[in-house]
Amino acid sequence: MANKKEKGKNDSTIALNKRARHEYHIDERYEAGLSLQGWEVKSLRAGRINFGDCYATVKNGELYLFGASIPPLISASTHVVADDRRTRKLLLHREEIDKLIGAVERKGYTIIPTAMYWKHNRVKVEIGLAKGKQDHDKRAAEKERDWSREKQQTMRAKNRLG
Repeated sequence: MANKKEKGKNDSTIALNKRARHEYHIDERYEAGLSLQGWEVKSLRAGRINFGDCYATVKNGELYLFGASIPPLISASTHVVADDRRTRKLLLHREEIDKLIGAVERKGYTIIPTAMYWKHNRVKVEIGLAKGKQDHDKRAAEKERDWSREKQQTMRAKNRLG
């Protein structure tokens, strides 16, 4: 029984948007629910999602997730005409929505989903309030990452010798 609990904790992440961390400066993060249909939940449990090119947008005072592709399972959706790229509503509190709308309209931010995961048998999306990086910012971030990796390798080598 302990194995099931450990397995559930490790498998809680459905998808990560690694490209978002490379392309954007993420200032704030929010946890949002996601309005899904039954066949979509079954597909997510099977790990079928393309999460890299999606973004969130504001429409009529609500937030929607565009561009996330959840291909249907053949066995799960025989009676439903499935649209794998449909827009899905993000579920947040009104004050959070108003804060995000204000940042997008006034300050020029973008809302980017960074992760999708299970929380108490519900699908949650971590969205980030982000600004786009310039090319020189991307190069600087890459240099810093390489430098920290090199620094850790030298520290490990020092610890082994000394």
